[in-house]
Amino acid sequence: MSDNQENKVSGKVYDVKLFGRLMQYARAYRFEFAVSAVAVISVALFAAVRPTLLKQVIDQYISNKDAEQLLFYVLLMLGALIFEVLSQFLFIYFANWLGQNIIKDMRKQLFSHLLNFKMNYFNRSSVGRLVTRVVSDIETIASVFGQGLFMIISDLLKMSVVAMVMLLMNWRLALIVFAVLPILIFATKIFQRAMKSAFQEVRTEVANLNSFVQERITGMGIIQIFTREKIEYDKFREINEKHKKAWIRTVWYNSIFFPVAEVLPSIAIGLVVWYGGLNAAVNNTVTAGEVISFIMMNNMLFRPLRQIADKFNTLQMGMVAAERVFKIIDAEESESDLGETRISAFKGQVEFEDVRFSYKKGEEVIKGISFEVDPGQTVAIVGATGAGKSTIINLLNRFYEIDSGHVRIDGKDIYDYKLHDLREQIAVVLQDVFLFSDTIYNNITLKDDTISREEVERVAKEIGIHDFIMTLPGGYDYNVKERGVMLSVGQRQLIAFLRASVSKPGILILDEATSSIDSHSEKLIQDATEKITRNRTSIIIAHRLATIQQADKIIVMEDGQIVEIGNHDELLKKKGYYSKLYNIQFVQKQAS
Repeated sequence: MSDNQENKVSGKVYDVKLFGRLMQYARAYRFEFAVSAVAVISVALFAAVRPTLLKQVIDQYISNKDAEQLLFYVLLMLGALIFEVLSQFLFIYFANWLGQNIIKDMRKQLFSHLLNFKMNYFNRSSVGRLVTRVVSDIETIASVFGQGLFMIISDLLKMSVVAMVMLLMNWRLALIVFAVLPILIFATKIFQRAMKSAFQEVRTEVANLNSFVQERITGMGIIQIFTREKIEYDKFREINEKHKKAWIRTVWYNSIFFPVAEVLPSIAIGLVVWYGGLNAAVNNTVTAGEVISFIMMNNMLFRPLRQIADKFNTLQMGMVAAERVFKIIDAEESESDLGETRISAFKGQVEFEDVRFSYKKGEEVIKGISFEVDPGQTVAIVGATGAGKSTIINLLNRFYEIDSGHVRIDGKDIYDYKLHDLREQIAVVLQDVFLFSDTIYNNITLKDDTISREEVERVAKEIGIHDFIMTLPGGYDYNVKERGVMLSVGQRQLIAFLRASVSKPGILILDEATSSIDSHSEKLIQDATEKITRNRTSIIIAHRLATIQQADKIIVMEDGQIVEIGNHDELLKKKGYYSKLYNIQFVQKQAS
């Protein structure tokens, strides 16, 4: 699913199916939902009690100067107010509690879903957009419950109860008030539709801004090295301007609607006072208590309607966010895991049989390759950039699915194994080592409780990097910060070697693991490589041919095909592609 597809939303002001789907998450919290619902009804009922009692007080007990009954009814009004406040407290607390627990569950589901997506999905998706979906958008969904849906239901109930009380109290005054309502309802409906479109644009621009900032902060070194500060600043200004305009559009709609929403209730009050006062003075068909109660109920009727429009903004933002989140949850991008074979250890026999693969349909990058690796062998894959070397590793790990052919481990197709078991038995050391903002120890074990500190230190000593770690402040407890920025490239490589070794893999893969590092680190890595590849099936991808001369087998690739296979001496005698590549590197080394 592309970013453009993800940005498309239904455009509906009210989506029953989307509401229903959100409400499914509330099933686990039936009690809290019930408390919120009861509190909503209570708020509406107690709100209508006060103006009814006020009419009684004015018409019966103030006019007749009945102090005893007056005190009784004042206490009743106070009790109604207390119960209304208590109901409001329960409603606000439990509605927001419900919202936060629902988005906790949604965020867990979304993140769990993302963890199982194919690599292809992340290749074509912006990291900034995904972060927006997991963090910002899901947080916005909480407002559907806390400030949106329940608040709207509460206001609608309050309006309905107040309208019924008005009709029962004095239907003529009620009709005067109701005559103004259609205008406000019509204005509200137009406002809601306009805000739906505006908020879609706002969410899109927020995602664009997050994506841009995230990428530029990550790549700040490149920006500064190539003096792209002004260019990137100009791009940021443009995106920031679009973000501002999207929000200004919502401000524009608000600035039109809310003054209208304030004027109409005032007109209704004026009409009630004019008609009620005139009738009270001329023929006593309207009482003073009714006029005052209607003024009070007028605000109870119109204020929720104005607030509904405001809360509908919040609700629509939440619904737009929910639609975007559900698009990711519904995306069928997860790795298929139909294999049933469980495995605790591989012998290490690997076979590629006429494997073909393309990242984009019709553009093959692996073109029918076949080779075998025996258990315990060290096999090197060499070739120019883009020859397909790293793709072979991705296919072995099932990061991508092959177009045709077979990849087998220990004689069984990799798709027959459980995906977790397959990847658990294959350790990979990449050229660009990723370390989390955590201690060295946690980056080595990846918080696997089955790997003890003693085991980590033992393996570190065995492969010769324990002394290097102990030179760091805190040793194994040294925090390497985000992406391991506190360590050099070579040091990160050494940590990756240790991480791979302690996992005790059946198959070890080293992808350009000795490129772009200093000579001292390279010597440590070469020593570590020799030790951790001993008696273990190992596949080494390398540009530097000097690092793989002792390999049992060397596979030479060009343009997605295998052009030569043999050991170092055999390939030199052939005087083919490998020999030319070796001679070029040898000459370059001599020249340097």
